[in-house]
Amino acid sequence: MGQHYDQLSLEERCAIARLRDAGQSLRQIAAALDRPPSTISRELKRNSGSTVGYRPGYAQEQTRARRWSGMRLERDDALRDIVLDRLAAGWSPEQVAGRLAREAGRRLISDDSIYRFVYAQIRRTNDSRWRLYLPRAKARRGWRGKRGGSPADFIKQRRSISERPVEASDRRTPGHWEADYMLFATYGQTLLVAHERTSRILLITRPPNRKAEPTANALAGLLAPLPQSVRQTLTFDNGTEFARHHALHRQLGIHTFFCDPHSPWQKGGVENTIGRLRRYMPRATNLDAISPDQLDDLARAYNATPRKCLDFNTPAEAFSIHPLHFECESTSRLSSG
Repeated sequence: MGQHYDQLSLEERCAIARLRDAGQSLRQIAAALDRPPSTISRELKRNSGSTVGYRPGYAQEQTRARRWSGMRLERDDALRDIVLDRLAAGWSPEQVAGRLAREAGRRLISDDSIYRFVYAQIRRTNDSRWRLYLPRAKARRGWRGKRGGSPADFIKQRRSISERPVEASDRRTPGHWEADYMLFATYGQTLLVAHERTSRILLITRPPNRKAEPTANALAGLLAPLPQSVRQTLTFDNGTEFARHHALHRQLGIHTFFCDPHSPWQKGGVENTIGRLRRYMPRATNLDAISPDQLDDLARAYNATPRKCLDFNTPAEAFSIHPLHFECESTSRLSSG
């Protein structure tokens, strides 16, 4: 049976340095620390600097450096390839780690390890393109502030979100939607995004403009093919583009509600959805160069990406499990507006 060697502690290394400076021999140092002389000899040979001699802090760092075997993704080529492929497909590190754990039945890697690996490559290679593997291509984690403000007093038949049924808040019952516009740098270019709170299904279309009448018509076009049972409520912010919301009461039999003034975060599902879409369509995107088929592909990719809130199922899988029975082939219904 082999021998077991305990690593020297920093306190022991400090004692070695002190006794050595005092002129003690190897055997005397070993006796004082209750260690074999060979341990002291090996420590001094391996961890002494050519110019500084033996220093406890330097010795500790040298030992730690020898024991570190590198990041998991640097050592495991197969795992690294899988992770990078899924990041390149638009998955976040959390989605990659969660889905791998679901598929393997055990945790293979943490999302924090994936973040650290990407950040390490940015520093090591000085190549900022590595940040494109991250969900929003940001060099640092954190939240961007949002400005509020909307003329709520001018929206007729406006009902506050506080009047919305409790079923819309607990996400257990399908049919409760949120909608908002995704804006771009070129004036007049916008996408209308609808988000279902239970399955996280994304619907997207490009209306001809952002006025109230075309907005109401576009929403009717998105939601009309769905069964009445999954057209329960629809929540907006207080933008005047949603001022014709009451037309949807007649067309769809749906109830509409509005966030409190300066509180767009109350429809956080669609806000988060738009933030995720920014990875593929930043504000500088020219929508005139994007075809309806490309928009369709974008929505399909979003709906095929696993989500932590769905236990790392995808919105498409959550949709297929839940008895929503949408009258469409995929989980996204798109039109060019």
